[in-house]
Parts: sequence; structure tokens; C-alpha cells
Amino acid sequence: MAFSLIPRYSFRKITDISPDFLKELGIRFLMLDLDNTVAAYSESLPSVTVKHWMTEIKTHGIEVFIVSNSVRKIRVEAFAEALDVAFVLGASKPSPKGVILAMEKSGFSAEESALIGDQVYTDTLSANRAGVFSIIVSPRRFTNPFLVLRYALEVPFRVLCKNKM
Repeated sequence: MAFSLIPRYSFRKITDISPDFLKELGIRFLMLDLDNTVAAYSESLPSVTVKHWMTEIKTHGIEVFIVSNSVRKIRVEAFAEALDVAFVLGASKPSPKGVILAMEKSGFSAEESALIGDQVYTDTLSANRAGVFSIIVSPRRFTNPFLVLRYALEVPFRVLCKNKM
């Protein structure tokens, strides 16, 4: 398991990632961070744009799974239900255990899996440690000064990502 803070791919937002791009990489299993990746912390359900994107991803035969550090089951469950996907709660990212658990539950290997997240120190590191494709997106919304500082500390690793889309 590699310890790297550099994402394999970088996109502006989750909906910029096309099913064709994922298929070219051989991705059949797509794990998503929830908070500030799929939705801002203040959103209680996915946007119409995210729902449309999700339908397109699934239509191309890619299975989707939410892997969240959150322990707020009601919120995560509401998103999972709205998107018709399974989820892992309390994933403990940057530990790879939540990512590995999601793959075990779904029967996919690391080689055919990817994790999309908004944080280098949790999502990217967790994906890289689990041996899956790490894809970083810009956070949906900056809600407090702590988040701004944390994202500022990630800039060097985002810059080192060679595959900016």
C-alpha cells in the first residue's frame, strides 16, 4: 500500500468526470466521498445535476458506492437512497479500511476501482493506500476558516498531480 498524497487525476467538479473517461481507465467500481464532493455540508439531498450524472455513470455499467467518514447515518443514508447506491459509514479515511470494505462488499478489485474525493489528506491518501485510482475534485463549498486553511495546505499536492482535467 503506497503512501502518497498526490492524486492520480484532478477535476474541477465531480460532474466533469465522464463515464467514458472512467471506462478508459478500466473503472467498474466508483467510490465517492460525500461531504464537499457529492454535496456541500449544508445540502440534505443530491442536486438534480448530480442525480443526472449518477444516472449516466450507472448507465455505462459502473457500480457506485458512497464511502464517507461521516457517522451521521440519516444524512448518508438519505443520499445513498436518493442515488440508489450502497454506502460505508465511518470509513476512517485516510485509513484504507473503508475503501477496502466497500470493495469487499461489492466484489471488485483495486485495479478496477476508483475513489473520488475533495481532500488530499483523507480521500487521496486513503485511495492510494488501498491501491485504487485516486481522483480529486475541488470542494463544493468553503464553510469555515478551518476548511480554507486545510485546503490551502493541500495546494502543493494538487499542483503535483500530472493529470489535471
